[in-house]
Amino acid sequence: MSIRFRGSEDLALTADVDGPWGGPAVLLLHGGGQTRHAWRKAASALAAAGFLAVSVDQRGHGDSDWSPSADYRIDAYADDVREICRQVGRPVSLIGASLGGLCSILAAGEEPDIDCAALVLVDVTPRLSVEGRRNVLAFMGAHIGGFESVDAAAAAVSGYLKHRPKPADASGLRKNLREGSDGRLYWHWDPSFIGSRRIGVEDADADRLERALLGAQVPTLLVRGGISDLVSEEHVEHFRRVVPEAEYVNVPGAAHMVAGDSNDVFAASVVEFLTRRVGGRRGV
Repeated sequence: MSIRFRGSEDLALTADVDGPWGGPAVLLLHGGGQTRHAWRKAASALAAAGFLAVSVDQRGHGDSDWSPSADYRIDAYADDVREICRQVGRPVSLIGASLGGLCSILAAGEEPDIDCAALVLVDVTPRLSVEGRRNVLAFMGAHIGGFESVDAAAAAVSGYLKHRPKPADASGLRKNLREGSDGRLYWHWDPSFIGSRRIGVEDADADRLERALLGAQVPTLLVRGGISDLVSEEHVEHFRRVVPEAEYVNVPGAAHMVAGDSNDVFAASVVEFLTRRVGGRRGV
């Protein structure tokens, strides 16, 4: 079922909801350039474990509104998370990948605070590889002009995610594309997100994020892709020194998009952590 929340700037934010309404709430926040559909399998696993999984299209992405002021700073995303959590009206566990993780850290650990039950960071730490960030932004910026077909978009993705087998059927990619008035297919996000340097991953301040992590004081899990080019083993070691009580899972063979590369391992790790630390209701 799809619903809509109101974010800051009164933006309409579209979300899919799966699982029992009475279950512990979990908000899943995708990375830059993705949509809520990135969480489909993980959300199903959470729902099966008794959680209410809420997968949201962040501002400027998917079926959510674009910011009229092109405000794609990390603070704007964090404010959206706060607004969504207020509307949920109960403790919420946050699962954030990349950009989604950065804004989750701020929402959970800075004022105005939210009722955060737990924090799951998916291949993101306050300190990230500069080269890895550049690779992500370069891929996003390389296709602003759109594609002639879904197959052309799939070829671009395969060229970027070389570690993944090329899918036999590219039709599933269509939900991440929008058709322009010229008939071409474009990624389902506001071009201003990449056209401006005011985007969350770029303007994130590592020291500020670390202070927010310490301020959150909630059960925290870091999930790293074993072949990630954004989060190195050194980044993980530093993270664990800053937040020694945090738990850590490494997913072998997965790159930055952990849930897409190895969803079964990812989902099992997250469900186990949240069930143990927050409490799901199995069999619901």
